[in-house]
Amino acid sequence: MSTIVVVKKNGEVAIAADTQTTSGGTKLSAGFKTQKEKILRFEDTYIGFVGYCAHRDVFESLMEKRPSDLDFKSRRHIFETFLKLHPVLKEDFFVNSKEEDSAYETSQMTIVIANPHGIFDVNSDRNVTEIEAFWAIGSGREYALGAMHQAYDTRATAREVAIGGVLAACEFDPWSGLPYTVYTASLKLGKPAQNVVEEVICI
Repeated sequence: MSTIVVVKKNGEVAIAADTQTTSGGTKLSAGFKTQKEKILRFEDTYIGFVGYCAHRDVFESLMEKRPSDLDFKSRRHIFETFLKLHPVLKEDFFVNSKEEDSAYETSQMTIVIANPHGIFDVNSDRNVTEIEAFWAIGSGREYALGAMHQAYDTRATAREVAIGGVLAACEFDPWSGLPYTVYTASLKLGKPAQNVVEEVICI
């Protein structure tokens, strides 16, 4: 699993993620793989996935082959995007859309989004929630949410709050691991985020 967080504070948005991959009881740390990222960039939007590793490959293919279908500038636009993509996921990528006790077919993806328009949570049934302050997804989400709740009303920036959330998850969740990646962007000006990969060394 993973931990990915998004934060919006004082005109800035941030998204951060761990870099560990886990298969059953075996973990694959960042140093053993070339692809460390769990966050993709599409234009001014940053998209973080948890769950199946194939989600990243699927979305990279969609960004290359169907860029005109992708629009993330509002909650409604994000919903329409995933509604449009659902039959493509089923027909072209063979997503198993069946899920017991669910009113809607599943897209099998749990996602957070950060861009100059805000931060958003997308569930597997394509429900989209615009987040006002911070949110987390993945196996370490409870630890991340607790850490961010404690830090949010301090002087910490959105970036610092996001990093604190991922660090807490990596400390206590066995399926999340350092180093982390973090991106920030201006909510007002829409400046492109800087790709920062930081490894925390305990002294």
